[in-house]
Amino acid sequence: MTPDVERTAPAAGSGAGAATILRTEGLTMRFGGLAALNNVNIAVPAGQIRAIIGPNGAGKSTFFNCLTGVLRPSAGRIVFGGEDIAGLPPNLISRKAIARSYQITNILPGATVLENVRIAAQSRRHNWSMLRHYQSYRDVIDKAHSVLASVGLDGEAGELAANLSHGAQRNLEIAIALATEPKLLCLDEPTAGMSVAETYGTTELIRRIATDLTILIVEHDMEVVMGLAHTITVLHYGEVLAEGTPAAIQANPRVQEVYLKT
Repeated sequence: MTPDVERTAPAAGSGAGAATILRTEGLTMRFGGLAALNNVNIAVPAGQIRAIIGPNGAGKSTFFNCLTGVLRPSAGRIVFGGEDIAGLPPNLISRKAIARSYQITNILPGATVLENVRIAAQSRRHNWSMLRHYQSYRDVIDKAHSVLASVGLDGEAGELAANLSHGAQRNLEIAIALATEPKLLCLDEPTAGMSVAETYGTTELIRRIATDLTILIVEHDMEVVMGLAHTITVLHYGEVLAEGTPAAIQANPRVQEVYLKT
């Protein structure tokens, strides 16, 4: 049985009044007799930073996997930009302008920083030819440099990705996602394993790029979540337990009991 969900009014500047860019309707994902997601209904306005939090096993990664085509939902709809994308493969969902980072850094370590982003940018060209050298596509190279500059890595363009610090590698992964020109960016634990300084830098980066994007973020660092999110959705045993502003979620006794432990 789906629990009653506490929902509060969105905070100012949270995308209030904006069109809904993403919504799920009865989203369910079963693995045998286990429901990793059960009747999840979420609506995200364009321009919002939405955090998805919850204890381990709550269904957060499953939610991202369904949204980005890694998993085909057992039931329900995922409506993005007015179109039901549930069950589409990852490459088609990416072309719908949804991009994702992963818990484990997903880059090409043996390629340069520029090459990592250039390949992503070039994937958005529909008329590029394997017979032409990539250097001939100046617009692609310029796009890659622009994206790297936006995440503070243009000075490392010629460096092998493997030689970057952990924090810089995570930000490179964000750059790769941005190069695909998404409207919705899904960040899966973007500050995992970072130092305090790296976490601060990545938090500021996310806040900066959010001016032109809708962002979904799964993150265990509650300081990061409370500082970034306009709205927080709490999952518990695959269901939506509560939803609201950071202040409302912090004060929610049910959330405190099952997750925040305060």
